[in-house]
Amino acid sequence: MFVNLFRKSLFLLFLLSVSASIGYAQQKTYTRQDSLRGTITPERAWWDLTYYHLSMEVNPADSSIRGVNQLQYKVLTEHSLLQLDLQPPMEINKVLQKGKELTFRREGNVYWIEIPQKQTVGSVHELSLVFGGKPQVSKRPPWSGGITWQKDSRGNPFIASSCQGDGASLWWPCKDHMYDEPDSMLISVKVPKNLMDVSNGRLRKVDRHKDGSKTFHWFVSNPINNYGVNINIGDYVQFSEKYSGEKGQLDCTYYVLRDNLAKAKEQFKEAKRMLAAFEHWFGPYPFYEDGYKLVEAPYLGMEHQSSVTYGNGYQNGYLGRDLSQTGYGLKFDFIIVHESGHEWFANNITYRDVADMWIHESFTAYSENLFLDYHFSKEASAAYVLGTRSNILNDRPIIGDYGVNKSGSGDMYYKGANMLHTLRQIVNDDKKWREILRGMNQAFYHQTVTSEQIENYLSKAVGRELTPFFTQYLRTVQIPALEYRLMDNKLYYRWGSCVEGFAIPVRVWLNKREQWLEPTKAWQSLTDLPANTSMEVDPNFYVIPFNLTTN
Repeated sequence: MFVNLFRKSLFLLFLLSVSASIGYAQQKTYTRQDSLRGTITPERAWWDLTYYHLSMEVNPADSSIRGVNQLQYKVLTEHSLLQLDLQPPMEINKVLQKGKELTFRREGNVYWIEIPQKQTVGSVHELSLVFGGKPQVSKRPPWSGGITWQKDSRGNPFIASSCQGDGASLWWPCKDHMYDEPDSMLISVKVPKNLMDVSNGRLRKVDRHKDGSKTFHWFVSNPINNYGVNINIGDYVQFSEKYSGEKGQLDCTYYVLRDNLAKAKEQFKEAKRMLAAFEHWFGPYPFYEDGYKLVEAPYLGMEHQSSVTYGNGYQNGYLGRDLSQTGYGLKFDFIIVHESGHEWFANNITYRDVADMWIHESFTAYSENLFLDYHFSKEASAAYVLGTRSNILNDRPIIGDYGVNKSGSGDMYYKGANMLHTLRQIVNDDKKWREILRGMNQAFYHQTVTSEQIENYLSKAVGRELTPFFTQYLRTVQIPALEYRLMDNKLYYRWGSCVEGFAIPVRVWLNKREQWLEPTKAWQSLTDLPANTSMEVDPNFYVIPFNLTTN
């Protein structure tokens, strides 16, 4: 009935859709190295990683690392060729099994290791990887991977690793794919005298050597992803406290450069506020056994498991700025809150393929406004997340390409957060919404997951088929348009600019009175409305209101 009337608006929406798609329509050509890095190859699939002992010496004088990574694995299927990863200029010099050197060859970033011993299903074996070199220096940490070699204000070495995306194999040999995590790990780091290394987990012991150097032994008793492993080396001082949480007393320890101790004791009070908010919304901190640490680093910060790095200048906001432009972004220290939020979404629930990085970043960006909700108000929370919409580009889909180590758009942060905020409105029951978020951290506790698993969980928990909803926000750049027209005491409405099957409820106000609509792609109507009825769409839904009465 309204085909001619709405043709112009539909054409405009089509043009918007096409122009937004241009930026990602061209397919990237991937290399064999991309596939070897991003695929669960047969040479990876046949063995299950169970344990690492990463032992190394870090030499600030020549920016080198040398050491041995001893790994343990369980045989899943019989095979004789094993894939490991280490990126140039680092090199594996020797591979040992039961004291014997094994044959291996290098192909770019990959090492193919010949295993002569019969690999019986269910058997457990060890490999020792002798490695060394001068690892890639990070040019823009933490966004470019590598090691940062700096000095503090007193001239002492100040060194840290950061490698999300580029991979842990930038600086140590490992099975560099996110699907397989060791059940536990020991990290032993030898550093020059007067320096300390802080890594993941708990400090087991410190070996003191005759030349004044020390080896710090850190044990991680929980599964840990590759890029979550870190080294932080500096002239640190520390202080600690206990947090009375849902699973008892959590040890919280803070390592900072000695000149910043007074500032840290004040600013790091944020850690307890973060823990209170996130345990409320997401459930217990996932790594009580390994404790919680904040560690000062020579870059902005990163979510290294149980060893969260911090470089936000001891100030609120994001380097003193409010990313939401509402004022609420200055109510908290962005790095402490955001990077610690990753303990639940990245370190507890971990993506299996980097294409699904939204699982880490969308939920963690969303955690920022849940922090505000807990400590300030629901109104503050909503204002903040809506304010971050100005950071959304809609340049390409949030989900990247699978099997080639390719993440999607940076919109996974604030478009993803607004998608989840929209889902909260659909649930329309904050008690249930909290149960869903806590249930997710239980259901996928210490697991690697796919987007499909998370989408299916949320569909079941919400009680609504959400596949088109996630397809719309994660796999396209189109923002659904609520098209409507008021005429002759009737409201006509539908979803436009959307994928097939997209149908979510939306809250509107008709003459200031709340009304829920259930639009689909087909036109629907409300009749017998008062003359001069006005309509407002709840801005908490990340949709575009398109009033055809005036367009």
